[in-house]
Amino acid sequence: MATNRRAFLAAASATALALPGCGAAGVPPFGSLAAAREALGSLGSLQGTGAWSVPQVLTHLAQSIEYSLIGFPALKPPWFRATLGRAAFAVFEARGAMSHPLDQPIPGAPSLDEARDLERARTRLIVALDQFERHTGALQPHFAYGELDKPAYARAHLMHLCQHWGEFQPTAVV
Repeated sequence: MATNRRAFLAAASATALALPGCGAAGVPPFGSLAAAREALGSLGSLQGTGAWSVPQVLTHLAQSIEYSLIGFPALKPPWFRATLGRAAFAVFEARGAMSHPLDQPIPGAPSLDEARDLERARTRLIVALDQFERHTGALQPHFAYGELDKPAYARAHLMHLCQHWGEFQPTAVV
């Protein structure tokens, strides 16, 4: 039974690496952290359609990546991370896409109210991506998913970027 589960998770991880859902509906494919960085260059012509502005979304995404390196300010209980959180992440990996409420802040993170400057938010996210990519030490437990190795965390970050990117649409030309 455990062998079947491992085989399923390995297959899901291999297929999730390409994140096929990210190429749908105008969302660029984020198959790598480099592809995500490249997509950040086109943000000047996009606007947010959700509860948060583009700079607020970028700040939220940067926070998530930074916390994977330094530790999340608040964690779900260990039982949650070991069961429900781990199961949710396995489903996201199998689908190659994440789904969570797009206006839900990271527990304990500073408010996004002050995040109004697009260039500052874009730079913060690029720096966070670069720091994550260069990081060679231990990673901190995800507040909901628990312990993730670097490839799993990279997939989590890419799926997170992809889901939020789906909130953006081209700025209307008047």
